[in-house]
Amino acid sequence: MTDKLIIVESPAKANTIKKFLGGKTKVVASMGHIRDLPKSKLAVDTENDFEPQYINIRGKASLIKSLKKDAANAKKVYLATDPDREGEAIAWHLAHILDIDTNSICRVTFNEITKNAVQQAVANPRKIDMNLTDAQQARRILDRIVGYKISPVLWKKVKRGLSAGRVQSVAVKLIVEREEEIEKFIPEEYWNIYVILQNSKAKKKFEAKFYGKNGKKVELHSEAEVKKILADIENKNYIVKDIKKSEKKRTPAPPFTTSTMQQEASRKLNFSLKKTMSVAQGLYEGVKVLDKGSVGLITYMRTDSTRISEEARKAAKEHIEKVFGSNYYENRYYKTKGDSQDAHEAIRPTYVELDPERVKQDLSNEQYKLYKLIYNRFIASQMAQAIFDVVSVDTEVNSYNFKSSGQTIKFDGFMKLYVETLDNEKEEDYTKIPELAVGEELTGEKPDTKQSFTEPPPRYTEASLVKALEEKGIGRPSTYSPTITTILERRYIEKLQKQLHPTELGKIVNKLLVENFPDVINAEFTAKMEQEFDDVADGKEQWKKVIREFYGPFSKVVEKVDKELEHVKLEPEVTDIPCEKCGRMMVVKYGRFGKFLACPGYPECKNTKAIVQEIDVPCPKCGAKVQIRKTKRGKNYFICENNPKSCDYISWNKPKVGEEYVEEPKKKAAKTTAKKTTAKKKRVSTKKK
Repeated sequence: MTDKLIIVESPAKANTIKKFLGGKTKVVASMGHIRDLPKSKLAVDTENDFEPQYINIRGKASLIKSLKKDAANAKKVYLATDPDREGEAIAWHLAHILDIDTNSICRVTFNEITKNAVQQAVANPRKIDMNLTDAQQARRILDRIVGYKISPVLWKKVKRGLSAGRVQSVAVKLIVEREEEIEKFIPEEYWNIYVILQNSKAKKKFEAKFYGKNGKKVELHSEAEVKKILADIENKNYIVKDIKKSEKKRTPAPPFTTSTMQQEASRKLNFSLKKTMSVAQGLYEGVKVLDKGSVGLITYMRTDSTRISEEARKAAKEHIEKVFGSNYYENRYYKTKGDSQDAHEAIRPTYVELDPERVKQDLSNEQYKLYKLIYNRFIASQMAQAIFDVVSVDTEVNSYNFKSSGQTIKFDGFMKLYVETLDNEKEEDYTKIPELAVGEELTGEKPDTKQSFTEPPPRYTEASLVKALEEKGIGRPSTYSPTITTILERRYIEKLQKQLHPTELGKIVNKLLVENFPDVINAEFTAKMEQEFDDVADGKEQWKKVIREFYGPFSKVVEKVDKELEHVKLEPEVTDIPCEKCGRMMVVKYGRFGKFLACPGYPECKNTKAIVQEIDVPCPKCGAKVQIRKTKRGKNYFICENNPKSCDYISWNKPKVGEEYVEEPKKKAAKTTAKKTTAKKKRVSTKKK
């Protein structure tokens, strides 16, 4: 019989903590959730105060049997699932299955998988926190009700298999609204004038930009305005009117939260949210490091806190002073937002001595990149400010004003290690302005002019959408990645060159939901519900009361919408392409892999065809049109319209004008085929024996 049985969520986590616990201790994994609501029905008894009807997850019978056997052979069972609401709920479900009293001291949590943290957690177990469990139940059940009550409306009016969700539908709404802003945007013309100035002493050049006239800012909207100014300043000298020198300081960004990690990994590493969370999970649960065995390299990766422990702060100080010098260290605290769940620290390395280069050989390329990002961000957060010398110069020519600005780094501080990337960030101006004096005459080269047009707001990227969701209070650290992954998989949106575009299907679904469920599919309602879940977690609110207050008005709206839409038929988009079989004009339909053309005469005529996208570059091999098609996984490829009849051109890469055709190598495919053939031969020969 074992003294202790510790149940965690994953085998990787189990392997990492085994070595920290001596004696007769066994560590096993539950492989995530063990019980859940069944997919086949609502499974929430709305007539019996929303009692959930949980079942054991299909396919886990043998695992449950094994866990029960291990629990029966242990003197004490500890539930050490992840330290968040989801982990607390999994522990509660495990207690139910293993007949453990939820009021008993059976729950163990740790924010980092280190020897000290694990041993302290096991030495100080607690009861299952029912407030955290109920907060998870409230979210799960409310989302189940919204999804299972609204989705059938989409099935009736658009097509079967579609889904609506409290958070995912709001995310789609944000993307659709941004697309509408872009479509409605009317660009406005504006001009800039630039001139290269030079002082007579040092003969050093620098750039100045037109500002205005007589000290007042003037915006230029036409070429005529620009030409008048150019005529007025032709062959005139520029006079230095004012020089301002100042010092600017830049503070490092705080250590990562889930949101900022996802944003920065997207911008710097081009990682999707899903990949970022998957790689981070592996770094948290444990990686085999030479001479150390399996080691958890980072703290728990689902957090919205920027707090760090005093031990971590001390370790960072020692590292910075040793590597960079004491002048690079600054003891720094960061404020956590008022609505954040401050149960965990920020995301940081667990062992500062394990710098990225030291463990590089033990990590995959993706693990190394993300670990380096997390490590450097944390160390930089405890480093001194960067200091810049800033110079601003105002010059005047015939009553017109030009401005110049430049900066030089006086002390690099944290920037020696890490600089945060921001969306639509302007490049830092490191122009050096020569020594000048007020009243000094400068000569100017022939001015350059630039015509520009105002641009619409940018489309969301995964990073900027996460930022928007966080700012609006929609979702929590654990929900950003699955939300965006879901709407991509449902094909409500698509990702093109990192930008998120709504599909036609997404626009139709959004229109139907927003028009009929405006009180549910909106950011304010979603943020309000998140706050109520937080109140449940804090013990300020009862979870069934939250669901009760929501369900009454919601069920009436669903009933009303269902009746109103009963006789409404959404007409499909009619094209100008005739059906080759019956002559009717084909319509746009939506299938598993996107849009396609179908004959409206179904079922008499079942003709369908793909919607063909063409590019404006001819086939490099035969000169015909090149079409864009998608694989089943949604990846674009380029193919000649004559393929396979008279031309076999096909490529992953978009052809360029004038490009010479080169046969793409097929060695890899041939090798794979060869392996398959060999494997097949082996199987055949085994059977003969």
